[in-house]
Amino acid sequence: MSETQVRNEAAAHALTDPGTAAGDLIQRPALSQTRLEAHVLTEDIGGDRDEVRVLHERYDNLHKRSHNVEWRTATALRGKSSVATMLAELADLGFAWRDVARLVGVSVPAIQKWRRGEKASGDSRLKVASLLAACDVVAQHYMVDEIASWFEMPLVASAPVTPLDLYAAERVDLVFEFASGHADPEALLAEFDPDWRERYRSGFEVFQASDGQRSIQMKD
Repeated sequence: MSETQVRNEAAAHALTDPGTAAGDLIQRPALSQTRLEAHVLTEDIGGDRDEVRVLHERYDNLHKRSHNVEWRTATALRGKSSVATMLAELADLGFAWRDVARLVGVSVPAIQKWRRGEKASGDSRLKVASLLAACDVVAQHYMVDEIASWFEMPLVASAPVTPLDLYAAERVDLVFEFASGHADPEALLAEFDPDWRERYRSGFEVFQASDGQRSIQMKD
């Protein structure tokens, strides 16, 4: 056997013998296969995750668009009723006149005039119909009881922002998203007001007093 053949056999032995230092530095075939499979799995999952993200965004946008189309259609149907009739229905739902006035963008005296049968502008009629239609969408799709009270409910306990605020700011899309329960309320707040955490941060905290009762104190 030549000197070259001897060296080659020695090198081959070092690569395959787990007891040698060289063998310790080189992964065994089984481990290499495991790493390869894991790599492929990671790539596949990453690709699927990207597809799911794209699909989520697509269907999220479609859902918002379908909400808007249904709301506009319901508004057209509601607008066939007189303003006085629509206001009576809002009152039956439990809305206070100050809230109706705020959501429609007029004064309370204007609401009172319409209730007595005085004529409202076409734009005002549309706004009253839009509010009633929004209530229809929320109640019919998301099984909301006592919808006027629901409109007054804060999105989160740490901020006083309610669906009333969202609607008055012409963000009815966020009203529908909150009603659906598909979105994190804090994420909706962030979209509505990116500075909401700082804006509504309290200088107080709740703690358990020595008598076992919960109390409030200033934060350190």
